[in-house]
Amino acid sequence: MEARPQTKTAFATSVRLESDLNSKLEALAVAMDRPKTWIIERAVQRYVEEQAWQIEAIREAYESYQDGTAKVIPHSEVVEQLEGRIEARLSQ
Repeated sequence: MEARPQTKTAFATSVRLESDLNSKLEALAVAMDRPKTWIIERAVQRYVEEQAWQIEAIREAYESYQDGTAKVIPHSEVVEQLEGRIEARLSQ
């Protein structure tokens, strides 16, 4: 007898969407042949994961700044480096 896969408990929630966003969501659901809830769940999952990652990265950076192990670069130097990269890419 095969073991049944464990399923995660799902919780219902509701969201209010502006009309235009809801229309886009409905069109996407039709194009993907998926229910709107499937798309919403994945969108929320990606958003939450991204925000959690950013918050953790900020916390780690702040801790390294507080304990003196962070490499601090002046803003003007960062801008200079970025402008150099942009110029190099545009000249390709």
